[in-house]
Amino acid sequence: MKKILLIEALANSGPYVLDAARRLGAHVFVATHEDVYESYPAALREQIHGTVFTDLTDPDRALTDMAAFAEATGIDAVAGCWEFFTPLVAHLARRLGLPGNDPQRARACRNKAEMAKAFSAGGVPAPRTVVVHDPEQAARALDRAGIKFPVVVKPAEQGGSWGVSVVEGPADLDAAVRHARSWPIAAPHGLRMDPRVVIQEYVSGPEFSLDTVVRRGDCFHLPLVEKHTTEGAHRAEIGHTCPAALPPADLHDLRAATELALGALGIRNGVAHTELKVSPEAGPVVIEVGARLPGDHLVEVVRRASGIDEARAYLQAVLDEKPDVPAPREGACAIRFLTPPRAGTFQGVTVRGAHAGLVDRHISSAPGDLVGSARDNSARVGHLLLTAPTPAQVNADADRVLAHTRIEVS
Repeated sequence: MKKILLIEALANSGPYVLDAARRLGAHVFVATHEDVYESYPAALREQIHGTVFTDLTDPDRALTDMAAFAEATGIDAVAGCWEFFTPLVAHLARRLGLPGNDPQRARACRNKAEMAKAFSAGGVPAPRTVVVHDPEQAARALDRAGIKFPVVVKPAEQGGSWGVSVVEGPADLDAAVRHARSWPIAAPHGLRMDPRVVIQEYVSGPEFSLDTVVRRGDCFHLPLVEKHTTEGAHRAEIGHTCPAALPPADLHDLRAATELALGALGIRNGVAHTELKVSPEAGPVVIEVGARLPGDHLVEVVRRASGIDEARAYLQAVLDEKPDVPAPREGACAIRFLTPPRAGTFQGVTVRGAHAGLVDRHISSAPGDLVGSARDNSARVGHLLLTAPTPAQVNADADRVLAHTRIEVS
C-alpha cells in the first residue's frame, strides 16, 4: 500500500487527488493547519488516512514537522494542491529523497516576479515584464523598459485573477498598482504574499491552458483547453472548453513553448498548469505556469472530454511510476461559471428548458448571500458543465444554455 503526503487538501483539486489515490489503492495523509482542517467538508475528511498539523506559513517548522511525520509513517510520495505551497512540496521531496521538482527554482513557480526572471534566463517566449514596489515607480519602470500601453498589472503572488487589471493608458496605472497591492494575505492559512507588483506588456490573441504531467523530465501533455474571460479592465475567467480547436502545427508550437517554460522553472516530477496566448505577431507566448493541478474543475473537464484522469497521472509521476496518459478519445466538455449581472443579494439561478448536453449544474451561493460583480473569480455563484461530440458543438450548446439562464440578484 503506497502512502502519499498531500500538502493541503482544501483546494479545488483536492477531492480529485483523494479520489485518484483511492483508485490507485494508495493512502493519503494531509499536512494542514488544525483550524483549516476543522473547515474540511465531511466527505473530504472521510478519504484522509491521517494528518500532520503544522504551520505552513513557517517553512522551516513545516519542513521539520512534515519530514518527521513522513519518516515515521513511511511516506512514498509528496504531492500538493495549493500553488503557494509548491516550494514546500519540492523542498520536502528533496529532503526525503523522493521524486519532486528543483527546490532551488521552486519559488519561481509561485511568484510571478521570480517567474519572469526565470523565463528571461531560459529563453521562454513570455511578455516583457517590470517589477515595482509602489505606484510611483510604475511609469518610470515602463519607460525605461520601453513597454507601451496597454499593460497587465498583477500581484507578484496571488491567484483567482485577484488584483489583476488591464490598463489602457497612464491615467489608470497608479490605481491599478494600488489595486494589485491590496491582496497581502492568502486565506485561509494567513500566508503573507510578496507585496511587489508585476507589470507586463499586454499580449493580444486567444488564450489557452495546457496541463502537463512530468516524470524524470519527460513531458506527457494533456489536451489543450480554450479559456474564456471577461473583457475590459478586469479579466475574470468565465469558462473553459476542452479540447481547444487548433491546427496540429499550432499545438506543436504551444507544447514546445510550454516545455521551455517547465525546464526554466525546474519542473521535473509532478504536474504543471501552463497558461498561454497565441499572439498574431509573436506566436505562442507563455503567460504563467503553476506547478500544481489546475483549479476551476478542469480535472473533471479534461476527464469528460478525453478520458484522461490527470490527478491519477500526477500521483503516478510523484510515485515514480509511468503516468497513464493515453491518446485522448473523441469528445468535448465545457464548463461555464455563473456570475451575477451586478453586485447585490443573491436570490437564485433559473435554467429555463431542457438541455441534452447539460450534465451537471452546481450552485455554490445560497439565497441571501452578498455577491459582487465579475472583477475576479470570487464573484462566481456556481457553474454549468456540458458535453458534446465536438468543441464547436459544446461551445454552441454552452451559449444556448447561458442564454436561457437567469441569475437573480436584488
